[in-house]
Amino acid sequence: MNKIINWKPSISINNISKRANIIKKIRKFFNDRSVIEVETPTISHFATTDVYISSFKTILKKPGINNPIKMYLITSPEYHMKRLLAAGSGPIFQLCRCFRNKEIGKKHNPEFTMLEWYRPCFDMYNLINEVNDLFQYILKCDNTELSSYKDVFIKYLNIDPLLAKKTDLLKIAINFNLKDIIKYKKNKDSILEILFEFCIRPFLGKKKPITIYHFPSTQALLAKINKKDCRVSERFEIYYKGMELANGFDELTNFAEQQKRLEDNNIKRNIIGLPVYHIDKYFLSALKHGLPNCSGVAVGVDRLIMIALNSKKINDVIAFPINIA
Repeated sequence: MNKIINWKPSISINNISKRANIIKKIRKFFNDRSVIEVETPTISHFATTDVYISSFKTILKKPGINNPIKMYLITSPEYHMKRLLAAGSGPIFQLCRCFRNKEIGKKHNPEFTMLEWYRPCFDMYNLINEVNDLFQYILKCDNTELSSYKDVFIKYLNIDPLLAKKTDLLKIAINFNLKDIIKYKKNKDSILEILFEFCIRPFLGKKKPITIYHFPSTQALLAKINKKDCRVSERFEIYYKGMELANGFDELTNFAEQQKRLEDNNIKRNIIGLPVYHIDKYFLSALKHGLPNCSGVAVGVDRLIMIALNSKKINDVIAFPINIA
């Protein structure tokens, strides 16, 4: 007997229409502010060196050439967009498909829609205000709260993450029954991220969005370091109803420092047994040419729509998730 295959989309027809209207409103928001919409490639010669993100690999075959070329689906349009900024594009935004392996769940699909934009002459706080404006426009929510990374750790775990020793963090993790999750974590940052994910994030933004800023400088691959306190970066994340919606920076423009950080990432990847990738030479060349002082942010569009439509699963707001694609 033939098995019946469920070929239908996971999203309702009603939600298809609502999703389309939200995407239309996002474009209007930026068009009204004279931010140019751009398109950049979905396939790149370079994978991300980020330790916490896994790239999809593909193969490019050229006619008449036997040796295939390794290529990768983008995890973010960031590097290409920064090349546009270095070329003098001015303020830009993009709505595009991104791909991250090993990310599947109620709030994750390996293929997802990202909104990313960059604002020359904006610092981190200017950009936080603009993200807040967008969220109020789309979600009709209250103004975002502001809290430093340090302060949320003190509030929920009664410990200063910038001063805490690794042994102190391990004790907290054990008290929260996270022993099995953190037993392979070899550095302080990994443990901090686990504690943030399991012990803090679920409580963030229950009633209105909250912006967490000044993440540790060791958790800021692409952000500037704070001039007054080198322990923290000019990086922020925005949470609402327990979900991360946005991740933004006052962008690092120093070519030598950025190259060093990417090289250090590859060292970390090698230590923990992850593939080591070539660093994107085009991105670094653009930085060397000169990236304007700017801030940029990435927003998970599917999650934004989940909140707008009061959905509990990402499958309710996308047509064909990975299990039926």
